[in-house]
Amino acid sequence: MWQQLGLIALLGLAAVDNFATAERVRYDNYHVYQLQPKTPAQLAVVTELDGTSDAFIFLDAVHWVNTRINVLVAPQGIADILGVLQSADVPHQLIEENAQTSLDLEKELVADPNRRSGDYTWREYHELDDTYAWLRTLTEKYPEQVRLFVAGKSYEGREILGVKISYSSSRADEAARATKPGIFIEGGMHAREWISPATTTYIINQLLTSTNADVRKVAESYVWYLVPHSNPDGYVYTHTTNRLWRKTRTPYNNCFGADPNRNWDFHWNEVGSSNNPCSETYAGPKAFSEIETRTLADYISTLKGQLLLYLSFHSYSQLLLFPYGHTGELPPNYKDLKRVFDVAVSAVSKRYGSRYTGGNVYDAIYPAAGASLDWAYGKMKVPYSYCFELRPSGSALWSGFRLPADQIIPTGEEIMDSMLAMIKEIGSSARI
Repeated sequence: MWQQLGLIALLGLAAVDNFATAERVRYDNYHVYQLQPKTPAQLAVVTELDGTSDAFIFLDAVHWVNTRINVLVAPQGIADILGVLQSADVPHQLIEENAQTSLDLEKELVADPNRRSGDYTWREYHELDDTYAWLRTLTEKYPEQVRLFVAGKSYEGREILGVKISYSSSRADEAARATKPGIFIEGGMHAREWISPATTTYIINQLLTSTNADVRKVAESYVWYLVPHSNPDGYVYTHTTNRLWRKTRTPYNNCFGADPNRNWDFHWNEVGSSNNPCSETYAGPKAFSEIETRTLADYISTLKGQLLLYLSFHSYSQLLLFPYGHTGELPPNYKDLKRVFDVAVSAVSKRYGSRYTGGNVYDAIYPAAGASLDWAYGKMKVPYSYCFELRPSGSALWSGFRLPADQIIPTGEEIMDSMLAMIKEIGSSARI
């Protein structure tokens, strides 16, 4: 069986070169298999496959038995992966014979990046430069409330651009404004999860333009820090080359990138990550090896003691998660986290009936050490730290990362509802 894996590894090297040079990766005749290992031995076989070859793209983390794991398989890898799965008796089924067909059918509209930044809308997805241009216009439209900040840098030299939103009745009220508790929202950590930065920019716009009394209250009662694109290189790569790219773009031998949400320096690489640079969950050679996570953490560290709430947006599965990812042990203020969780998942369902579930990361989804929400909670002592896994639900097809553009606004609306409920439950008078 493992001789077959040696052949697969050779095929993978060719695939890496192809991905690095092609104008745009297509998935013509790629098969999608759904694996469901039933025993630890079967799970170990699947774990070994993850990262063995770029002919296999794992769309789900490989951590638990009896969980569904969707894998995209290139034509040249089909016989090899089937041989391994059959030899190990790993339950599997073919759910798609031509992945590109499903991808072509989806209505994932991308805006013209050359349009005027004033035409920025949430009826389509935007490229990085388009969003950054829009963020810069906000300082001109709202000079009293908006400040841009550079939250970090990327491997390819791009800025991780953020927006600080803070209201005061006058410039003389700056001292009072500085005492307001802070809320930090981070989007775009995983490159292919486009709904994450789209939801972050939707919230930015609502904080600045909404006339709803509840929105205005939270907008003006807190200092907001919002970063739509925590992994700009990866996001650009999803537009130019490979729509399903997840990681950063740092080169590691014959493979590229680390998983930025396994790279944070809090119980790094203890569980739920990989040491294989070709794996989708590669934790990096060390904690904060990725300049993106390291410089973003440096910026957040300047806010230590000022943040009341940390939100990380990912997709997909419709989950709300809180610490920890490295252990099933519950955090010290679990009762408070759970109380806020309960009102948040209730509120998110009221507008469109979207059903969210969740809980602590380790038990609700899978072990995953080195995530940003755990670092914010454990190292920065942010008392309320959560991750939203946005639309679609976990029962969605394997291509759920490509959420149609007509769902951007509904997603933003229901997450805004949920966030308002969270903040109200935490208490507008709370202080660090």
